[in-house]
Amino acid sequence: MKRWQIDINCDVGEGVGNEARLFPYISSCNLACGGHAGDEPTMREVISLAKKHHVRVGAHPSYPDRENFGRKSTQMESEAFRNTIQSQVKLLHGILKEEGIEMSHIKAHGALYNDLAKNRELSEQYLEALADYRNGISLYAPYGSAISDAARQMGFNIILEAFGDRNYEDDLSLVSRRSPQALITEPEAVLRHLLSMIVNSEVKTINGIFRHIEAQTFCIHGDTATAFEILAYLSVEFPKHHIHLRK
Repeated sequence: MKRWQIDINCDVGEGVGNEARLFPYISSCNLACGGHAGDEPTMREVISLAKKHHVRVGAHPSYPDRENFGRKSTQMESEAFRNTIQSQVKLLHGILKEEGIEMSHIKAHGALYNDLAKNRELSEQYLEALADYRNGISLYAPYGSAISDAARQMGFNIILEAFGDRNYEDDLSLVSRRSPQALITEPEAVLRHLLSMIVNSEVKTINGIFRHIEAQTFCIHGDTATAFEILAYLSVEFPKHHIHLRK
C-alpha cells in the first residue's frame, strides 16, 4: 500500500489572527516579514506558536505594497528590488535566531510569486538578493516555473509547491483572484483537488483539462475564509488515503 508524506503550509502573520487555530493542522508556515504585512511583534507571536506546534517557519517576502496586500505587480529598479527582498528576509531571520529556531525556507508572496513564476530576469534578481541563503534554506516555488528553473541552475534547493485552495489555468498559472472561480473554499472540493495532485500528479484546470503537476508542499492560504474548516477536514480525511504530514 503506497503512502505519501507531504507538507501543508499556510501564509501567516498577515493580520487575520487565526494562527493558533491553524497550526495544529499544518507542518510549515510562511511568515509575512514587512513587505505586504507583518511587524516584529506579530512575527514573534507567530514564531512562539510555531515552536509550540513544531511548525517550520519560512520567510514570506513580497513587493513593498501594504496598500494592495502585495497582490499588485510593482515595477521597481533592480537595486531597490534586491534591497527590499534582502531587508525583509534579514529581519525575520534575525528574529528567528533570537528565538532559537532555524529559518527553513523562503516563499514569495502574491503578485511577486506569480511574476517570478514566468519572469526569468526578475527571478535572477530575486535569487541574487537571496544568495546568502543558498545553503541550508529551501525555496518554495511552483512546478515548471521560471523561478524553479533559475534557482536550480544557481544552486538553490527547491521544494515544489501547489495550491489546495486555488484553481489553475491550463498553463498551470493560478486563476486570477479577480475571478469568482479563483478560490476553492469547500473542504470536500479541496480534498478532491489535493488528492488528484498528490496521488496522480495531475491537476484539473478551470477548463476541465488534467495537467501534470509535481509538488511536495501544498498551500492553504491563511486568509481563505474557510481555512480552519479545510484543514480540520483534511486532518481527518488524509489518513484514510494513506497521506500524512511531514512534521
